[in-house]
Amino acid sequence: MSLSDIEIYAFVGPAGTGKSHRATHVAKQNGIDYIIDDGLVISHGRILAGRSAKSEINRLRAIKRAIFEYPDHRDEIVRFLTKNPPKKLMILATSDGMIDKIITRLGLNPPVKTINITDIASPQEITMALRERREKKQHVVPAAKAQIQQNFAGKLVSQIKGFFRGRDKNEERNTIVKPLFSFNGKVTIGEGAILEMCRNLIELGDHVRKIREIDLHTDEDRIELSIEIDLNLGTRSALSIAKTLQRKVRMGLSYFTGMEIRQVNIRVNEIFL
Repeated sequence: MSLSDIEIYAFVGPAGTGKSHRATHVAKQNGIDYIIDDGLVISHGRILAGRSAKSEINRLRAIKRAIFEYPDHRDEIVRFLTKNPPKKLMILATSDGMIDKIITRLGLNPPVKTINITDIASPQEITMALRERREKKQHVVPAAKAQIQQNFAGKLVSQIKGFFRGRDKNEERNTIVKPLFSFNGKVTIGEGAILEMCRNLIELGDHVRKIREIDLHTDEDRIELSIEIDLNLGTRSALSIAKTLQRKVRMGLSYFTGMEIRQVNIRVNEIFL
């Protein structure tokens, strides 16, 4: 099989109406092997590939993660589906437009069937789900708690029983995640804070003798950096040290700010033996 052979099912409904809560049951009813929900590929309560949008620390990055806008995330999912193609795949989304974006980015077929949340949930159940989301600011993931804890380090997670029981114990339970981006208002990170983070990340080690200059450019949620330093060489090469610093700065800023790190350029001014 290839990606063009996979039958795509769309499960559509506004955020907070209970799609993830019912996803496993809908998949079982339609003989669907895999579910794509918020950036994850899930099967029978197990996370098989991807990174969840619910693990992001701000709403903008969460939206981009959910529609596979980040190339490394998209490529991971495409590689997994190419290597392990299911016969049927269901995509959860808040609108038909979101479904179109996801199938376009992953190179999948248009849906053979679209299931709306109103087809399987009563107005009362949808209203109750929306109230729960609004008041408790919690999100459901159709996966086992143990796996969620591995993928959502530092997040508040708890387990709930699913609506429908199955033979697979993982299928009987969903997991609630309370993400850090559940807030009202706007969060901004000043350039001074980013520069201070960068300085601390660079100075964690014995090789940097002096930081001469840090040139920072930010664009929405993207960062570009050019850093000029003096090095104490020791037993390592300048290239090896620069690559290590580049990786450390990229990973550290990505983790602490939640922003996309587009470039980290390291320029070595002087070397001291």
